[in-house]
Amino acid sequence: MKRAVVTGGTRGIGAGVTSVLVENGWHVTAATVSEQEIEGFRASKLGEAVDCQLLDVTDNDQVLAFFDQFDQLDGLVNCAGIIMREAEFDIDVFQKVIDVNLTGTMRCCMAAHEKLVKAKGSIVNTASMRSYFGGAMVPAYSASKGGVALLTKSLASKWAPEGVRVNAVAPGWIATELTDALRADPVHNDPIVNRTPMGRWGTPSEVGEMVAWLLSEKAGFLTGSLYNVDGGYAAV
Repeated sequence: MKRAVVTGGTRGIGAGVTSVLVENGWHVTAATVSEQEIEGFRASKLGEAVDCQLLDVTDNDQVLAFFDQFDQLDGLVNCAGIIMREAEFDIDVFQKVIDVNLTGTMRCCMAAHEKLVKAKGSIVNTASMRSYFGGAMVPAYSASKGGVALLTKSLASKWAPEGVRVNAVAPGWIATELTDALRADPVHNDPIVNRTPMGRWGTPSEVGEMVAWLLSEKAGFLTGSLYNVDGGYAAV
């Protein structure tokens, strides 16, 4: 059985990725910084099928120790991320968001690298439509996701000779608990739906399906690319 780590894998898009990978026969370790999230996830229908562990992607020593435990690692999905909206104009908050979303992704990629080389494995990073457009109220989030897109290309170029593929998904507007308030407010919801050619919000499992495919042998000649899962939002 193939093994994957999904950081941020107990909530939102990450939980959707975890679910789809389990359905596709992967042994998944879902990592999160929140003990409360782990408890909630263990109470779900997937709780017994997933190995949930604590991981702070901003702690280098903890990241190294976390990945050192695995004898086999075939896939890494970096979903851990935060968004602080207007607070990101404070430089300390800005740095925190960058540390989690961008530097945290790099930490995990580097810590997993040798094991992925051994398995000829694959990485899928989580970028965003903000990788393309930026966002007036989310400068750090936008900068971090733009960085994730180019980090993906850089690592793909570096590690392709070793047999490790590195790609990224760029989710659009996805229905998660973090977007509940937006979807409930017509002032915010209606412009989003109207701008999206498919006329709806996406689901975490739809992102998960793309991730599962990118990790699979069916995507064996794909590396260094960013794949939109956005209902056509970026095409408009």
